[in-house]
Amino acid sequence: MPNRRILSLWFPRLGAERLVRLERGTFDAPLVVLRDTGQMQVISSLNKQAEALGLTLGQPVRDAQAVCPEVIIRLQNVQAEAAFLAAIRRWAGKFSPWLAEDAPNGLVIDLTGCVHLFGGEREVLEQIARDCVDLGLTVRAGIADTLGAAWALARFAEKSTAVYRSSDDIQQEARATRARAVKRRHWTRGGTPPQRLDTLPRVGRIAPPGQTRSILADLPVAGLRLTTEIQADLARLGLRRIGDLAGQPRAGLVRRFGKGVVLRLDQALGSVPEPISPAAPAAIFAVRMTLPEPIGLEADLLAGINRLLPPLCERLRAGGLGARAVRLQVFRTDQTMQSVDVGLARAADDAERIRPLLRMKLGDIDAGFGIDMLRIEAIQTEPLHHRCATGHLEAGQAVAVRLAAGPVLDDLIGRIGARIGLEQITRRHPASSHIPEKCAQMLHAAWSDAFQSDWPEVPGPRPILLLRPEPLKAPDKPRLTGPFLWRGRDMHWVIAQGPERIAPEWWIDEPNWRSGVRDYWRVTCESGERLWLYYAHGGTMSSGWFCHGTFA
Repeated sequence: MPNRRILSLWFPRLGAERLVRLERGTFDAPLVVLRDTGQMQVISSLNKQAEALGLTLGQPVRDAQAVCPEVIIRLQNVQAEAAFLAAIRRWAGKFSPWLAEDAPNGLVIDLTGCVHLFGGEREVLEQIARDCVDLGLTVRAGIADTLGAAWALARFAEKSTAVYRSSDDIQQEARATRARAVKRRHWTRGGTPPQRLDTLPRVGRIAPPGQTRSILADLPVAGLRLTTEIQADLARLGLRRIGDLAGQPRAGLVRRFGKGVVLRLDQALGSVPEPISPAAPAAIFAVRMTLPEPIGLEADLLAGINRLLPPLCERLRAGGLGARAVRLQVFRTDQTMQSVDVGLARAADDAERIRPLLRMKLGDIDAGFGIDMLRIEAIQTEPLHHRCATGHLEAGQAVAVRLAAGPVLDDLIGRIGARIGLEQITRRHPASSHIPEKCAQMLHAAWSDAFQSDWPEVPGPRPILLLRPEPLKAPDKPRLTGPFLWRGRDMHWVIAQGPERIAPEWWIDEPNWRSGVRDYWRVTCESGERLWLYYAHGGTMSSGWFCHGTFA
């Protein structure tokens, strides 16, 4: 069995180069992408021009603008960068089917048994360099026996060990001494001559099989994927390289830094396995049809939809799924595309339930000079379980009738939602609370089922319109003894029924119920208005009369 070989790809300028690709290379200036940390905005990605001017990752934006006032600033789009990395992952599938994303800007590929298809590992890196030059991407790569070693080679093979100087550091030396050493090493004085530069950039380093320990020895401890705090603590002890750390007793490292340091070291050296979980390919439920001649009439569009929906629904049934949101895309002859989306109140795999919703949206499509391709995609799916009636004859018939009538309301909600939006359609459900304003809850009709049981009974009638408690001007007594003032009007009551006492929920500090226990009264006034009044006995707030609703 061949040795395991892992390829790690790192795209250090992924965020900035994504924006450059969107602008088709029109950015010819320093560009930085900012990430909001909650306290400040720092640089999360930058292009080569910005790096050449001295800007660095993690630098605050105010410092970057002070160094380079003409820098172009863009905000980070995490979702767009994740989608861009997923697109790069699909490109990297040409090297091996066993690959996974190393968020936020890396890929991990298991090359075991695949490198001979490209002529060797060096040829794989050359192919990656050529492709990334064509794509306008900066890439660093590393190939080793383990994932940790490949990760370290990709990110730190071309970097020197980070130096943490202190007053007792014996490795400090004068600048003049270093300058003289550099002169002695010049190739005109017998040193190593400069290497010839190839047309392709050097994208990575390869650790030969079985030489992982010797290759990692000169790399900084940051290559072990340790936190910044642990790296600083190791540097204070003089452990700046992985080779320095590998020679230390494991028991002492565990006692001082925990098991994480030893685990990362063993994973990089191959003592502890670190598997790669390949990313599962996203299931796409879409069908398309290319037309021999451009079309532009709604009847022709509807005919194309009738041709495309049955195979789409067959694919959904095969996967045990139903479409919850469907997108129709029309591609015009002028190389432009227009799309419309429709949502369903319940997931469906029946073309007869999707077709009316798409037909309602055909008026929003502008055919332009003609449409030469149609595409329908289920952009949101849900598991769909088919039901069948079982039991005795009468029960089976009742269930069959109920199942047959079930989609009618769902289709009505879907059609209304296509006009005003599914989120605008709601239904009421009872809630487990005796508080009047909390005894019911509003749910979206498209994402909830109708309440099947009887509505819970309440001690007394409830008003049609429930108001926020409005204060009344009346004597501070538990019973109404005369007229009261409400909304600037003198109200004379004729009938008062009550009281119905409701206590607050003692386990919740509700601001509207800090007035204590309430006595509710149904009051009929001379003007014909029927009000729902209550007297608050007082708690953390003063007592008094309030109006809480009106009856029909």
